[in-house]
Amino acid sequence: MTIENAIVLNQANLSALPSDVAVPNYDRSKVTAGIVHIGVGGFHRSHEAFYTDEFMQQSGDLSWGICGVGLREGDRKMQSILKEQDYLYTLIVRHPNGQVENRVIGCLTDFILSCDAPQKVVDKMASDETKIVSLTITEGGYNFNPVTDEFDFSHPDVVHDLANPSSPRLVFGYLAAALKLRKDAGKKPFTVQSCDNIQHNGNMTRKMLLAYVGHCDQDLAAWIAEEVQFPNAMVDRITPATTPADMTYLANDVGVKDNWPVVCEPFIQWIIEDKFSDARPLWEQVGAQFVSDVTPYEKMKIRLLNAGHSVLGILGSIEEQETIDGAVQEPTFARYLRLFMDKEVTPVLDPVEGIDLTEYKDVLFERFANPNIKDSLSRICLESSSKVATFLIPTLLHNLENDGDIACATLVLAAWCYYSDKQVNQNGKALDINDIMATELHDVAKKTSADALAFLALESIFAEVKKYPRFVTEYKRQIETLYANGDIKSQMQAITQ
Repeated sequence: MTIENAIVLNQANLSALPSDVAVPNYDRSKVTAGIVHIGVGGFHRSHEAFYTDEFMQQSGDLSWGICGVGLREGDRKMQSILKEQDYLYTLIVRHPNGQVENRVIGCLTDFILSCDAPQKVVDKMASDETKIVSLTITEGGYNFNPVTDEFDFSHPDVVHDLANPSSPRLVFGYLAAALKLRKDAGKKPFTVQSCDNIQHNGNMTRKMLLAYVGHCDQDLAAWIAEEVQFPNAMVDRITPATTPADMTYLANDVGVKDNWPVVCEPFIQWIIEDKFSDARPLWEQVGAQFVSDVTPYEKMKIRLLNAGHSVLGILGSIEEQETIDGAVQEPTFARYLRLFMDKEVTPVLDPVEGIDLTEYKDVLFERFANPNIKDSLSRICLESSSKVATFLIPTLLHNLENDGDIACATLVLAAWCYYSDKQVNQNGKALDINDIMATELHDVAKKTSADALAFLALESIFAEVKKYPRFVTEYKRQIETLYANGDIKSQMQAITQ
């Protein structure tokens, strides 16, 4: 099969797809969008959309389709491709043993670009059929100061949105406008459901939205505080960025032409607090777990998996590793990561009902080592300023406060400084750095040769940890060693001996 001969993915061609490609078993013409989702990236399409598609397949309840929303001009390409494919896409599930499952997901019903039609987005959220508005907007999308955890009213987009409520740029303006329509009409609110890797993601969403709304409409803020539910949730499925090779595989090996498929691992997990403003899909019928308090689960996942990714991403990038599986299969990196997990993270975790932490960590290593999930370190390091502050610093602070081990986490911070300063790996190859704070990180990191503690001037990240002399001493030692020899692996080996 060649790309030219592959079957174009769209509704009309579903019945003509190869028999080994799973397709929706429900009538898509009867699907209504009970969910509006903001941020239709790869993770949403491998996770919430997968659960929802599976639920509709098994239950026949077609009231839970998903209408996607993009808030940025950069979402136009995704919107255009999905529209051409009748909002269908292929989920490519790659197992460690080489097995591949290809499945067409059919639960997406539309994709609205807010920059083209802001009122259409508001009206869709406010419509009677919408029961849930869910979000994958990344850590940076919540607009909080990582030191104070307070809403950042100085952000230019916030200033714009407060002055132009009919054409907002950020999610809070859309949520506020839609919820106001619900309130004024005397209707139930929708649930606001975060699917981002932020601890207490629902609580954070609630806090940021109430801060924003309270600035301009106290009555609406009081109604939201009383009536709207923001369930916390822990989400998990490794989903690397789609590559041209993935599309070529689908066309040549499977016979399907899909211009934006999604690749993921077989593992999937979703643990949700059962607190909803209105009806919800019975996702528990297809593997999601509903609990009264998600805190221990999300803390476990964020501090082991997400922080573990950052450990491998930052250290591996300097050492010229390119993917997570490549890094974790290198013995020095594997020993270092396990030491970090065992000695620095596990002691600070709360008991997690139904989870054996040793087994959980073993499974994480198996997932990281999956040779068929080529998760690039450049993707892992994307927006490291948010990730380090959210995933790594809290563990370091806990250990500083309780006389715990800090060597592994501290070396990651020293390496991050070196990474931000040099912007090349040990062999001189330019690093692909994509971070909203990239310029600020480089500007302070490049002063390190003259002042070993220069990087710690970043108050938004290091304000709390640099209060501890033990950390400052260890960080300075690690920095001076790294800048003297540029050999990250030898420092890792010194710590793991």
